[in-house]
Amino acid sequence: MSDKSKKILFMAVAAAFFILPWVVPAVLGSKFVFVRNYAPGAAVITGMIFALVLGNPFSKFTGRISSQLLGVSIVLMGFGMDLKAVLAAGASGFACTCVGIIMGLGLGYILGKVLKINKNCAWLVSVGTSICGGSAIAAAAPALKAKAGDIALASATVFTLNAIALLIFPLLGRWLGFTENEFGYFAALAIHDTSSVVGATLQYGAQALEVGTTVKLARALWIVPVTLFIAAFVTDRAEGETKQFKAKVPWFIPGFLLAAALVTYLPQLFSGVALIGKITTSGGGLLKEISKYLMILTLFMIGANLSREKLRELGIKPLIHGVLLWLVLSVVWCLAIHFKLIGIQ
Repeated sequence: MSDKSKKILFMAVAAAFFILPWVVPAVLGSKFVFVRNYAPGAAVITGMIFALVLGNPFSKFTGRISSQLLGVSIVLMGFGMDLKAVLAAGASGFACTCVGIIMGLGLGYILGKVLKINKNCAWLVSVGTSICGGSAIAAAAPALKAKAGDIALASATVFTLNAIALLIFPLLGRWLGFTENEFGYFAALAIHDTSSVVGATLQYGAQALEVGTTVKLARALWIVPVTLFIAAFVTDRAEGETKQFKAKVPWFIPGFLLAAALVTYLPQLFSGVALIGKITTSGGGLLKEISKYLMILTLFMIGANLSREKLRELGIKPLIHGVLLWLVLSVVWCLAIHFKLIGIQ
């Protein structure tokens, strides 16, 4: 297949994942809702297959734009959510995210020592697993002064486990009888990357998506203190070298909160103007609906970012480290939620 044909096919499939999950259930009725429910998993798998079989003809573009599209999707989702409910969900998940990150970093450090993995690679896998996947790896790598090879290994490990979680977690949640709120917490606490939390909860239900995204964003805020901790106590330095602290909050978190604040308080500020309240409510609902399908498109691009080169980079020890760490944390949270050890309504 020519390069031009690959590009046309890629764009057609990407467009289909944005349009069909939106249009098919609306046009053909509720019995076709499964098209929307299973689209996130299908998008990732299709993207991976496309990249491995035909190659991603837009690899540089999708690698750069996918994280930006995810951020835009999360901000758009905020326009359909009540800020008070968002803050309540984030606050209720604060203790859980704190415990999970301490467990993840501690166990990751021990496993790295036992498996005799390069220190920087072990820390990157641990940070990516404990906080928020690729974003946490990108934030921690400069603090650790990690080499490109370590970053690639950690990223490939986390990406692979993210794809697996997106596919199997909704099935596991239904088998265990989790409510949408419970599954939202489970996904937010046990899946690495925000994109996979979104994809998994989107398959489970609207409430699961809202809870999962909110708690996951609260978990992502830990990038800042963890990066500062790594810079202060983990990074190797030459004698006399000063400590450098550099950490930033992902832009979509304040964007999400600002969007939720606008739709929550704008109608109250202009309570005497009914039209503003109506426009805010209907407009926010539309933007939130668009965000779901933009997320599905983004998941296709994320799947297409996998390549044969990345698979070859995936060393066995970092993979074992990542799998063991992920399994332990997932089982702990699964049991805690299943036996009602976490207060979830």
